[in-house]
Amino acid sequence: MFQQTPKFIIMAVAALSMVVPQAQAITPSPQMIEQFKNLPASEQQRLAKQYGIDPSVLGGSNNSQQNLENPQLVQPRVTNEVVDHSKDAENEFNFAQDKQKSELKRFGYELFQGEPTTFAPVSDVPVPSEYLVGPGDRIKVQLFGKESKEFDLMINRDGTIQFPDLGPIVVAGLSFAELRETLSQRIQKQMIGIESNITMGELRSIRIFIAGDAYKPGSYTVSSLSTITQALFVAGGVNEIGSLRDIQVKRNGKLVGSMDLYDLLMRGDASGDIRLRSGDVVFIPSVGGLVSIDGEVRRPAIYELKANETVDDIVKMAAGVKPGSYPKSSSIERYNNNGLRGIVNVDLTSAAGKATKAQAGDFIRVKNASSRFEDAITVVGAVVRPGRYQWSEGQKISDLLPSIWGDLAISADLNYAIIIRELNRYGDIEVLQFAPAKAIGDKLVEQDLTLQPRDKLMFFNYSDESVSRYELNKLVKERLEKITSLTSDSLIGNDLFGAGFAELDKMKLLKRNNIAGIVVTESDDETETDVLKQEESELVSSEVKKMLTNLFDDKELIKLSNVMGRNELLYPIIEKLTVQANAKSGAPVVAINGKVRHPGIYPLAKKAKISDLVLAAGGLLEGAYSARAELTSTVLEGEYSTVKHTDINLKAALSGQVESNETLQSRDILTVMTTPDWQENKTVEIRGEVKFPGIYNIRRGEKLSDVIARAGGFTQYAFLPSSVFVRESVRQQEQIEIKKLADQLRRDIATRGVSKDGNVVNYSDAQLMLKDLENIKAVGRLVVDLPAISVGIEQADLQLENQDILYVPSTKETISVMGEVQHAATHRFKEGLTFEQYLAMSGGVRKRADDDRTYIIKANGSVMMPSRSMWFSSAAELSPGDTIIVPLDTEYKDSLTLWTQVTGIIYNTAVAISAISGI
Repeated sequence: MFQQTPKFIIMAVAALSMVVPQAQAITPSPQMIEQFKNLPASEQQRLAKQYGIDPSVLGGSNNSQQNLENPQLVQPRVTNEVVDHSKDAENEFNFAQDKQKSELKRFGYELFQGEPTTFAPVSDVPVPSEYLVGPGDRIKVQLFGKESKEFDLMINRDGTIQFPDLGPIVVAGLSFAELRETLSQRIQKQMIGIESNITMGELRSIRIFIAGDAYKPGSYTVSSLSTITQALFVAGGVNEIGSLRDIQVKRNGKLVGSMDLYDLLMRGDASGDIRLRSGDVVFIPSVGGLVSIDGEVRRPAIYELKANETVDDIVKMAAGVKPGSYPKSSSIERYNNNGLRGIVNVDLTSAAGKATKAQAGDFIRVKNASSRFEDAITVVGAVVRPGRYQWSEGQKISDLLPSIWGDLAISADLNYAIIIRELNRYGDIEVLQFAPAKAIGDKLVEQDLTLQPRDKLMFFNYSDESVSRYELNKLVKERLEKITSLTSDSLIGNDLFGAGFAELDKMKLLKRNNIAGIVVTESDDETETDVLKQEESELVSSEVKKMLTNLFDDKELIKLSNVMGRNELLYPIIEKLTVQANAKSGAPVVAINGKVRHPGIYPLAKKAKISDLVLAAGGLLEGAYSARAELTSTVLEGEYSTVKHTDINLKAALSGQVESNETLQSRDILTVMTTPDWQENKTVEIRGEVKFPGIYNIRRGEKLSDVIARAGGFTQYAFLPSSVFVRESVRQQEQIEIKKLADQLRRDIATRGVSKDGNVVNYSDAQLMLKDLENIKAVGRLVVDLPAISVGIEQADLQLENQDILYVPSTKETISVMGEVQHAATHRFKEGLTFEQYLAMSGGVRKRADDDRTYIIKANGSVMMPSRSMWFSSAAELSPGDTIIVPLDTEYKDSLTLWTQVTGIIYNTAVAISAISGI
């Protein structure tokens, strides 16, 4: 049977529900909780649900074990309440002098990033043996043995408990351990055969005061077990100007204890966290001196200073220095008596430096160690494991990289690599050249050079197109995204690094730029910067320049240097050599262009000869003229300089003949010429009605009639007047002209808002026409008279170029009508019909047609105006395959002067595409 709910509980709960708003849960008193515990679980849940009581405070039934949890008494602080105080504190102690200082935070204050939500005392926590009991504490006594009883006894105001059958017992001033011992002995003596178990029940609450620079100063009701730190949390902690290092406890006007929170936060020492008593005052004084420490320490912050503390103490507060620090060169920014800041150098590795007294307002900066490596060898480029290596006395290249197959990349150039060597303490460098195959593979003495400390070895890929640059471009993109966001979708998938270097190369290095007096001919290769917008191109170039300049100090870039191109790797070397040049000695750089694999500017290696420069450029290309090359030198004659050209027997120089293999000088340029009458592989294509259509190789000067003959001539179905001849160079020129025309049309639309007669321009039509024009892809049709060529007229013949294409259609029996007609269509050709009759067959011209300017595109691509003479018939002018074009009336289109050109291009392109697609 369930117990009946006591009327006391129902009345109490009902009364509370009338006072407390329904949105808040009722907090029952301890007496109510004890009564709830005696009820069945179902009855507890019913009352809790009906009256909004939090079930977690009920604690379950008598037999259930309570779960001890720390109540959440603190919520995040309201930021707008502390903004002004923080600014005042920063200005007062002058810790916002620069960005780096303003980023420092006061140590320890993040512990109190909240404010109290309730003043309820903390209960249900373990009671230590030394706890002093007092009035209001409850003692639970369980008797077992001859009798089984339970008592919940409360200590009265006079310090006694009323124990049934034993009478009043004085317990005031006893610790919990002493109370337990006293009661156990009393029960054992006076109640024979009965054992006891004594525990603490509900603890009394005490009233304390939190004063001074607390976040929420005031009077608080806390548990009798509360300590200084618990009281601080209840009050929301310390405000912005409160001290963490001198928190005082005053009892009856006397100081009974103090606590330095740094002991707890840094060393875990809670010995000063004394237990509070009723009436105690926790006083938080204002902060004392503040010292900032930044740089190479583990915990940079602003720390509170106590009397007689040294710089070493502050460094220990910051958890010590980092491994990458250089404490010997630390500094202190300190105010002098005149209110001005000065710098005090401190050696934190010496006893005197550590003993330096810290002063309020000091800013200690622990410097970082140099990023340079002492006695290290750096290897970059086409190697398996680029990076830094240990140097040892007498070490050679083959000692560092003993295997070509195991240490060099499979794409490595085995004929050219360099060593960059420091000459002096100013960082001036010189370059040594060697062949990896001879140094590592053959171990030749003159090639297997002895290394010196801080040497940098650079290896190159034989072909820059043989490596994947995905990771390199990913790195560039990540770094660019940190600066700004890329806006062009066209950048996705492109070679950002290569495009950036090409733009940098164009602006700064190889594209007709005079560096140290060297002029290199502009390359014919197209760069990838066409896909970049101007601002993005400059951004990529800037980032690539920064990356390349810091190549040997950038760990990520060193790791990815094995996929970089030759010019990219050499960029920082060329820049450095150019910078260290002076009036007496020019920059030690040379250049090579012409028929070599990698033309460009190269560092002048020590004792380098012509053959070394050719090897640096990757060797000669097919078609290079080895019998003669030209060496251009700048010769100083007194106060003037002259340019000298020397013919070089390149074949003899490459074979090592001393008289031809001259030693190079600064700013020399070697030009490797092309073999006379040399041509690359060139092809043309013939399609349609020839006996052997296909692709044919051609020689220089070969004509169209020659290739037609090689193709077996025309078939019997070939219709020569309708042939279409397409040339790539013409297509490129036409595309340029279309772009110019589109730009001009765009300007006309913008500037001619109203025509001469006052009519407003129809912008929708204009924009539609402009869009059509921008989308046109030029065909590159060149008019040829194939019937004349077929009969052997030399004046009609045409000299061929690479990638020319000839379309020879089959016999046509149609006439097309296009443009401003009612129904554009293709009609069957009938002998004797005039172009007016064909226009009538298409429904006649439209209102906006300019029929006076109607023209005919002949089958061979030529254009003619129809004759309107009464003596001659226009029927004689038409032939199968022709197209009649009726253009738009330009006066009808608001006096825009370009409409005739635009419509003509659109119609002519359409005719050419139609002719090609029909084959």
